[in-house]
Amino acid sequence: MQKKISQWLLSLIIVVTLLVTGCTATSVPNTEVSTPSSQTTLDAKYNSLPQLNGKATVVMTVNSSPITIEVDGINAPITAGNFIDLVQKGVYDGLVFHRVVRKPQPFVVQGGDPQSKDLNIPLNNLGTGGFIDPTTSSERYIPLEIKPQDASEPVYSNTLEEVGVAESPVLPHTRGAVAMARSQFPDSASSQFYFTLTDLPFLNGSYAVFGYVTQGMKEVVDNIEAGDRIESAKVVEGLENLTIPNSNES
Repeated sequence: MQKKISQWLLSLIIVVTLLVTGCTATSVPNTEVSTPSSQTTLDAKYNSLPQLNGKATVVMTVNSSPITIEVDGINAPITAGNFIDLVQKGVYDGLVFHRVVRKPQPFVVQGGDPQSKDLNIPLNNLGTGGFIDPTTSSERYIPLEIKPQDASEPVYSNTLEEVGVAESPVLPHTRGAVAMARSQFPDSASSQFYFTLTDLPFLNGSYAVFGYVTQGMKEVVDNIEAGDRIESAKVVEGLENLTIPNSNES
């Protein structure tokens, strides 16, 4: 019984850690639950978001060492497209990892808050920011996007539990997964992401995984401390798979 209680407490800690704190109902887009007939249909308001139609490789440098990430636009085209677009724009360069949870057991390393580019902002004040799109002067949000096993397309704007899907997603939270942090609202992810430091199956179906670390997990990610910065992030393969609707960018 004590072991079960400990596991429950650890699960609660990690879920709270992944929340983009400070968000309110007025700071996120409409998140009304879709009807069953449209739960796998991407809302028209997201049609202008970048999409990755295939895979891409990102090399992120932290503490002068590379982390290689394979980004999966086949199973998470919107989430992956958003990340690749932000990398290509240089959004992550200079940003800090503001949350690192390793005790009592390894969990996650979280970063990507654009506010952290300001060296004068304390770590404790980070975790509420997202990418401000210069074309709209407002924060870009992406829908929760999770593809179930044997599904032809992802479920959008709902957790798998909410739509009655019991099986694990195609992209699970195994060690080295890269996923989007969000608030309690499903469609509130923006730029903050996290690396999983161990298998976290209780997050499957609730947070959107969009890729995996293929090199540098043990050597770099496992040694990141709160306050460490992303020196650079670059798309080294697959940029041709990125499409940005209504734009000449690629």
